[in-house]
Amino acid sequence: MRRFLLMAGMCGAVSGAQAADLPFLRGGFTDGLSTSTVNWQGGYIGGHAAYGTSDMNFAGSTRTIAARLMDGLEMEQVQQISQWPVMGKVSAHGEGFGGFVGYNFQWTDVVVGVELNYTHGKFGGSQTGSMSRFFTLPSGYTVGATYQGTAQMNISDMGTLRVRGGYACGSFLPYMFAGIALGQADIIRTARVFGTQVNPAAAPGFQNVPFDISATDAQYSHLIYGYSFGLGTEIMLISNLFMRAEWEYVRFATSVDTSINTVRAGLGYKF
Repeated sequence: MRRFLLMAGMCGAVSGAQAADLPFLRGGFTDGLSTSTVNWQGGYIGGHAAYGTSDMNFAGSTRTIAARLMDGLEMEQVQQISQWPVMGKVSAHGEGFGGFVGYNFQWTDVVVGVELNYTHGKFGGSQTGSMSRFFTLPSGYTVGATYQGTAQMNISDMGTLRVRGGYACGSFLPYMFAGIALGQADIIRTARVFGTQVNPAAAPGFQNVPFDISATDAQYSHLIYGYSFGLGTEIMLISNLFMRAEWEYVRFATSVDTSINTVRAGLGYKF
């Protein structure tokens, strides 16, 4: 009996020692992600890919060109041909890639920062429209005129200087941002007015007068500016490596009213 009790005690001691060495019995294994707040304070850098839609309103974009072209002509004074609506809105898809660099300040769970964001890509579109009318001038000529406008805008580079604010939730950082935007674009606009002037009572040689006049205004690598805002979220993956997804709206004030909506996915590193 004494020998049996001694053996039972030794087995219990060995079992206790083995249990102490198993991490899941000591609480060393946890289910799920950690809910502790990540430290987002400091500088960071990264890259992204973007896909989006450019919305352009070409209405009136050739108006000033046509007005200069027809300055002083009777048909412009009577009919204001340069004011005719010849074009409208266009949407086109584009894609790009770029990078970002910024700095975060953190107070407990509140994160505020400033960021410089750059995207190189192909955003923009083009349109051609025309309108024709017949009318009689006080001089006696009956005019059949067509006003044709063509415009295109291609944005190759755009950057934003943002101020952003977010709230850290464990490994996640949802945020909002707003800032100023700068871009580089090629803007080409052409106005053309053509037709005939007919007056049977005019002197010979002037009874049927055709006309065809045009002018083009081309701006290459033109600096454009505007504003931006959007939403996004970041998640800390491992160590200081994080991933982000965001939506950005950019509005540019140019001769062609343009706005660009993009969705972006990126990867960054916090120092």
